[in-house]
Amino acid sequence: MANHEVLLLKPVDGLGAEGDQVKVRAGYARNFLLPQGMAVPLTGANRKRVEALKKARGLREAKELTGAQALAKQIEKAGIAIAVKTGEGGKLFGAVTTHDIHDKLTAAGITVDKRRIHLGQPIKTLGKHEVKIRLHPDVSVELSFDVVSENPIEPAAS
Repeated sequence: MANHEVLLLKPVDGLGAEGDQVKVRAGYARNFLLPQGMAVPLTGANRKRVEALKKARGLREAKELTGAQALAKQIEKAGIAIAVKTGEGGKLFGAVTTHDIHDKLTAAGITVDKRRIHLGQPIKTLGKHEVKIRLHPDVSVELSFDVVSENPIEPAAS
């Protein structure tokens, strides 16, 4: 199969960041990267653009890192509680998912991409829990939150 060598103009997930010279399949370059303006064919004239793109990349990455660090401090200060419906003995109906956590963070004024919230497994018990949020490759934060019952807990019938 034919490969093309291209110069990335924008970051592409799983491929690289701007200024990177990568080899991709000819069809991927022709049908996706080039028409979307994400890459240009690697020629002598385009090789001169590499330094400018790498400088822009460094500035963007520094800005993203400082933004992620500021957001991490904001998340650490946030105390959220998720109210759920419970049955006998405090047993949850369903589970607390990343969607529920994302909604509570958004309500608290913290904007985080839902895909950055990493739950090991769905939460099915009341009490205090922690979830890991990866904001940047170098910045991740642990969010503590409480899962509480929105109705009074009735003792389980024996």
